Parts: sequence; C-alpha cells; structure tokens
Amino acid sequence: MEDEKKQKILLEKHKDIARIDQESKRTHGWYVRVRFLGKTHSKFFSDKKCGGRYSSLLSAISWRDKTEKKLGKVRTNKHMVTVSNSGTGVVGVRLNEKLNRYEVSWVTHQGKQGKTSVSINKHGKKAAFLRACSIRQEKEKARLEYSS
Repeated sequence: MEDEKKQKILLEKHKDIARIDQESKRTHGWYVRVRFLGKTHSKFFSDKKCGGRYSSLLSAISWRDKTEKKLGKVRTNKHMVTVSNSGTGVVGVRLNEKLNRYEVSWVTHQGKQGKTSVSINKHGKKAAFLRACSIRQEKEKARLEYSS
C-alpha cells in the first residue's frame, strides 16, 4: 500500500516542478521554479543528496510551498496567466496588424490551447477589440469555473 501511494505521488504532475534525468551528466532529480512579480526562484533537488527519487520530490514540493508562502504567492495548482506581452495590455488578446484582426487565445480546462480571431474590417477597430476582450473573459471564466 505504501509503495502504491509513493508511486502515485511520483507519477502526478506537480505545478512548477520538473523531473530531470540527464544520464550523460549523471544528473537525476527535481527542478523547482517559482515565478512571482517578475522574478524567478529556482532550486534543484538531487535524488542522490535527498536519499532517492521520492524523497527528493517531497523536498522539492516542500521548498516550492515554503518559497511561495515567503513571497506571498497564493498556492494553487491552477494554471494562471498573469502577464501580457500582446501590446494591447490585455492578457490573451493581441493585434495582428498584417491580417487586420485581434487574435484571442486561452487555455481550456483540459489544458489545451484555444484560439479565435475578430475581424477589424467587419466590426471596426474599437468594436473588434471589445469583442475580443469579451471572448477572452468568457473563456477564462469558463475554465476557472470548471476547475473549481
């Protein structure tokens, strides 16, 4: 029973924690990366130093949780989109000047990428932007409600 529990934890996905098995450098362990307010905090937990694959994962989870708490970051397993590099100032909405449309993207509750676009020619620039923002809000709301 105990081995089954350990195996389940090892196979689960853990947010901000990645497994590294690089045979050429004899590197085996868990890499944790916590991003908050534009800064990245990271640490590697070696299987060898922590006493095995399971112990190093538990150490990685503990460090991630303590680091988030220390930084004031809310602990969640939900995928959170918090930065917009789109130029519009709205996460998930970007202007494609070449195609004269606003492109909308989001992540579905299954973790898949969703995309659509709104024509500026058809709706006008302001109306197209508002429609794109509305679509983005609707998709994000649906994703967050599903995972609650």
